[in-house]
Amino acid sequence: MRNDGVNSERRRFLTTTASVVGGAGAVAATVPFVSTLTPSAKAKAIGAPVEVDIGDLAVGERKIVKWRGKPVWILRRDDAAVDDLVSLDEVVKDPASDSEQQPSYARNEYRSQRPEYLIVLGICTHLGCSPVYARKGEGEAHNLGADWQGGFFCPCHGSRFDLAGRVYKGMPAPSNLVVPPHQYLSDSRVLIGDDSGLAQS
Repeated sequence: MRNDGVNSERRRFLTTTASVVGGAGAVAATVPFVSTLTPSAKAKAIGAPVEVDIGDLAVGERKIVKWRGKPVWILRRDDAAVDDLVSLDEVVKDPASDSEQQPSYARNEYRSQRPEYLIVLGICTHLGCSPVYARKGEGEAHNLGADWQGGFFCPCHGSRFDLAGRVYKGMPAPSNLVVPPHQYLSDSRVLIGDDSGLAQS
C-alpha cells in the first residue's frame, strides 16, 4: 500500500513536471513563428507615408519618389496643359475618371486636388512597365505624332496617357494611371500615402 501511494505521488509529480516542461517548450517554439508575423522596421518603413518637398518643382518638371516600393510621379502642369485636358475628353477611355483608379477627391477633370499638380503611380496599368514622360512638342521625337499634347507613353506595349494620367482609347492599358492617397501639408509639401487629414466625400 505504501508503495502504491509513493508510486502514485511520483507518477503525479512526473506527469506535472513533464506537462510544465512540455508547455514551456511549446511556448518557446511558438515565439519565433509568431515574431515572423510581425512586420519588421524595414517593412513598416517601406509602407510608411512619404513627405515630399515640391517647392523647387518648376512648371513642366516631374519629380519621382518611392512609396511602397513603387515610383510616384509628381508633375507640375502649366495653365495651358490643364486647359488642354478638356479637349482630350473624346479620345481617352475614361474622361470623367469613373473607374476606381483614384480617391474621391481626385475624381475630376484634372484627376488631382490642385489642378497644377498631378500625382500618380508611374506604373502602366497594362503589365506594370514604367511609361516615359514626353512633353508637348516632343511627340515626333518619340513617334507620337506632331499633335502630341504631352503626357506619358509605355515603351513596352505602346499605351499612351495624357497629362492627367488618362489612357487613350484603343490602347492595351485597361485603365487610367493610379492616383495614390495623398494630402498637401502646405503649399510646398505633400504627403504621399496618407490622406487621413482630408474630409472624405
